[in-house]
Amino acid sequence: MTDKPWKELTAEEKRATRLDRWRNPGLPFASPQAEADYKARVERVIAALELRVPDRVPVCLGIGYWPGVLGGMTPYEVMTDPAGAAKAWTDFTLRYEPDTMVPPLPGSAPSAMFEALDYRLYSWPGHGVAKEASFQYNEKEWMLADEYDELIADPWGYMLQTYLPRTVGAFEGFAGISSPFDFIELPFVAGNMLAWGSPSMTESLERLAAASRAAGAWAGAIFGCMGQMMSLGFPGYYQGMTKAPFDILGDTLRGTKGVILDLYRQPDKVLAACERLVPIAIDWIAKRPGGLGTPVVMLPLHKGADGFMNDEQFKKFYWPTLRAVLMGLIDEGLIPLCFAEGRYASRLEAIMDLPKGKTAWIFDQTDMRRAKETIGTIACLQGNMPLSLIHAGTAAEVASYTRDLIETAGAGGGYILDFGAGPDDGIEENLRAMMDTVKHYGIYS
Repeated sequence: MTDKPWKELTAEEKRATRLDRWRNPGLPFASPQAEADYKARVERVIAALELRVPDRVPVCLGIGYWPGVLGGMTPYEVMTDPAGAAKAWTDFTLRYEPDTMVPPLPGSAPSAMFEALDYRLYSWPGHGVAKEASFQYNEKEWMLADEYDELIADPWGYMLQTYLPRTVGAFEGFAGISSPFDFIELPFVAGNMLAWGSPSMTESLERLAAASRAAGAWAGAIFGCMGQMMSLGFPGYYQGMTKAPFDILGDTLRGTKGVILDLYRQPDKVLAACERLVPIAIDWIAKRPGGLGTPVVMLPLHKGADGFMNDEQFKKFYWPTLRAVLMGLIDEGLIPLCFAEGRYASRLEAIMDLPKGKTAWIFDQTDMRRAKETIGTIACLQGNMPLSLIHAGTAAEVASYTRDLIETAGAGGGYILDFGAGPDDGIEENLRAMMDTVKHYGIYS
């Protein structure tokens, strides 16, 4: 690998460096066989991502709480017992042997951390929803309609001083702080520091310290188990996430109703905000402290699905800034993995405006034959196993659907088997049928 500074590397050189890090994680393997298995699995996945023909269709499973459920845990217990969650997810990976590990993220994130933060954007098991249920977003206009200019002018300041104090109780004290630029001149510093001594700030700092301790206790068990799975021969897949600018705006800032109204009442503000959020979405992952263990970055796509906006709106409000983020990630040597939730039937041609072999797309309810004929000619396809089959079908039906995916989406390489969405439970016999079918029928001759 090159010794040039990172900023001087080309996109291809950055990608090669990241791929080498993925292939060679620099940890001791449990055995020579585990090392061989690791390298075979990671090469299989890379081949599919690069639209080459691997030895077999790889399988990378995006799963919710199902490993915990199979281990006898409720979602609440998963979020309160990190050691138990670590064991359940490790047992699941060893039992089904996918080509990448199934990590206990994000479902095992500690309930104690969210409680200390007073996190209001979501409800989670035992806190707003039943202990047996998954976490749920609390739909609301958390960003007000007249706050676009604040967001566009100073996204970091808006988040820290307005949005977070409103949505995360632990940040309420930060509403009173002034600009950090106060610190560049001695006479300004005291005015800034006065806010840090307020009772609300003291409470905020105490809450953040408690959340930090909860996160630290959780991380020891969870990241330890992920390291163990790697040592046993299972590479990681995506280890970072970012979002489409329109989704940053429309999901948890303005909310669904708010952003729909804004498309008609203040479209120029929506466009300006999305453009302002492009570098933030790129830096969100590219400048993450500590770097990433793999080059694959997940982007869960929400409001670009068919039925949310028409094709003209998609091409105006959603796709241009999403494409800009994807190109920015590619320039950093990363591999964007776009999770096209819902149905993307009318979007398939539009999203083909990308360089070949640089992205991957998980499809939920999209017709995979049409996907293969369109976006599949320039990008790796993934997913599409319906949760309805996993929950209510027979093993024979699951095996048949798996074979169909292999024959259509997997023709000529460039396909990774996965669910259409992350199951929190299901019929275990159907999962076994899916795994057995891909390992016996998905071999390229």
